[in-house]
Amino acid sequence: MASSHNDSRPLSPHLQVWRWHPTMWTSILHRASGVALYVGTLVLTVWVVAAAAGPQAYATAEGWLLSPLGRLVLFGFTLAGTYHLASGVRHLVWDAGAGFAPKTANAVSFVLYGFALVATLAVWAAAYWL
Repeated sequence: MASSHNDSRPLSPHLQVWRWHPTMWTSILHRASGVALYVGTLVLTVWVVAAAAGPQAYATAEGWLLSPLGRLVLFGFTLAGTYHLASGVRHLVWDAGAGFAPKTANAVSFVLYGFALVATLAVWAAAYWL
């Protein structure tokens, strides 16, 4: 069957002139952090089920979660949570009709990145020191 399109025509111009910007990264990271929260919740569910299954199952789950890889997963889960929270607040502000000016939106994007990192480090510091 012959195509009715001209397959040699150029792509849409936006694909050739578009550049990445902070709000684009913020949106992509919001979605990615949501997926990470789903996966992290499954990991924590396994931990809770292991606790209900008995001391040996819990010790196995705890051993994995306290391993370097397990701690990295938990750190990522914490980072995803703090980022998703901050990004959700940004969405609430946008839903109210504020913060759409490009300079404001870009600045808020960098604030979100910083907040997520600082809040994650604060949660982990509190977990170790308290």
